[in-house]
Amino acid sequence: MNTLRLGLCLSGLAVSAAALAQVPADFAKVAPKAPPGLSQPLGAGPFNYRTGEGLNIRVTVLARLPWPYGLTFLPNGDLLIATRTGRIERMPKGTTELHDVPGGPAAIGPEAGSSVHGYMGIAVHPDFARNGTLYLIYTKPQPDNKRTSAVARMHYADGRLTDVKDVWVGENITGGPESIAMTADAKLWIGNSGGFGKAAQDPTVLAGKVLRLNDDGSVPADNPFVGRQGYRPEIYTMGHRTTLGLTVRPGTSDVFLSEMGPDGGDEINWIKAGRNYGWPMVSLGRNYPGPWQAEANEPTHHGYEVPIIYWEPSISVSGLSFYTGDVLAQWKGNLFVGGLRYGEIPGTGRVDRIVFNDNLQEIRRESLLTDLHQRVRDVKQGPDGLIYIATDEEQGAILRIEPAP
Repeated sequence: MNTLRLGLCLSGLAVSAAALAQVPADFAKVAPKAPPGLSQPLGAGPFNYRTGEGLNIRVTVLARLPWPYGLTFLPNGDLLIATRTGRIERMPKGTTELHDVPGGPAAIGPEAGSSVHGYMGIAVHPDFARNGTLYLIYTKPQPDNKRTSAVARMHYADGRLTDVKDVWVGENITGGPESIAMTADAKLWIGNSGGFGKAAQDPTVLAGKVLRLNDDGSVPADNPFVGRQGYRPEIYTMGHRTTLGLTVRPGTSDVFLSEMGPDGGDEINWIKAGRNYGWPMVSLGRNYPGPWQAEANEPTHHGYEVPIIYWEPSISVSGLSFYTGDVLAQWKGNLFVGGLRYGEIPGTGRVDRIVFNDNLQEIRRESLLTDLHQRVRDVKQGPDGLIYIATDEEQGAILRIEPAP
């Protein structure tokens, strides 16, 4: 076992300066240029499919809009769509109309660069019916043409946002993706990307961590590192790379993270207090120039938390959610995960459906919608028991999966 592993194996969390000096770079050489790929415009639909559980489905194109990113349902059934353009659109329940939701904070959108994400996700306060509170994670402009990530708390009523206030401003200056969720106990969860080089294993910075906050942005007293010298108290878990999605398993307080690896090594991680998920010391994928990210002669994930799901090659994991409805009964309990591209080939996005046993261990999976050649950014179950999808394209769309007639 090397020096770094010895510094971490006891708890997976104690990080020495000498060990950090050995962290491998994410890009050992220049990453190869992407090929032209298989991207194509989305047809008018609807699209009909047979699926592996004997369920025939229809996929309908509900609406088209540029760069949709995150989907969130309000308790009344309205759908809110966060977009990379720094806008929120509302689709009222039972319609396919889009209405602008004004009043949100200023954000940097894709015009500033393809890696910048504008509005990324919306979380609904569990007491929304009383307080009307929403949370938005977004790319925040900073002085001197810089940027960071932030979470704004907002009041929503009558299709407008008011009382917008940042409750958290991060340190991620890469413009990379961030994720957000809320549990029933009114705790705010933030997946903080930027875990390159040494950052994800450095407990003095927030990059490459999952954070847990109170609904006002303060730190809960029961966070695992509160009072521990050299650790930021906001940190709930560490050792993450790129945090594309957070979801809460319905009926539980369990939080799950979709974490993009490099060229392979995409993961779904079950977030548990104080755990270290190993990036960049361990990974089940290769880095972009080709070599394995982790050393081949080292025991994989020794001393670190193991993902419950992984992909090799990468599907570029994005949003995710568990399905609990009865309308698509054969899929009940399955996890749905969006993918932006498969094996580094543009135009190969998908939705992966994962079946678990009672111990949350994978027993099979199925890829859906591969023939549409779209970047799938988010997947959510609606209150009507159907599944809604956002495609992250300049000419993006909102899709709905329902039983075939």
